[in-house]
Parts: sequence; structure tokens; C-alpha cells
Amino acid sequence: MTDLTARGILVPLVSDFHRNLIKGGVYLYPSTLKHPNGKLRLLYECNPLAFLSEQAGGTASNGKQRILDIEPKSIHQSEAFYCGTNHMVKIIYNFLRE
Repeated sequence: MTDLTARGILVPLVSDFHRNLIKGGVYLYPSTLKHPNGKLRLLYECNPLAFLSEQAGGTASNGKQRILDIEPKSIHQSEAFYCGTNHMVKIIYNFLRE
């Protein structure tokens, strides 16, 4: 991933996350056919925001389990990412299970 591409993902992620902290809501970055494990990197993007979200009273998940419970298998491991209020992330989790 080039530096420009990394900034193209990270800058909107941080600004959207900040808005969700202030106003409420949910941030979604699901897996796709092209990226079946998701696109956000677990160690660099998902874990820091999941930690902040949980400290603020929210939650973060990959649709199967809590982000902070995932044991990294590689440095650049990617995951789907759902982050926001407990209620909204639970709705997404239930939807994905169906």
C-alpha cells in the first residue's frame, strides 16, 4: 500500500470516527469480494479505534467477535470493521448472522 493510498483510507476513517464519537452513529468498513477479510489493518487502524470506542462506552467488532479479542496472525492482518454505539453494532452483528 502506498503512502498516498494509506492516507486515502486513514484520514476519512479518523474524521468519521470523530464525528461518530461526538454525534453518535456507526462506522462500517465491511469485507468485500475483493477483500474477503476486510481492508483495514488490525494493528494500525482497527485496534486503536476499537480501544477509543470502548473507552467512550461503545464497541467495535469484525462482525464475528470483538476487535480487541482478535489475536493478530501477521503484522498486516486485515479485518472488517464495525464501530459505534453498542446498540447499533449489535444490530449490525445480528444482521450479519442472518
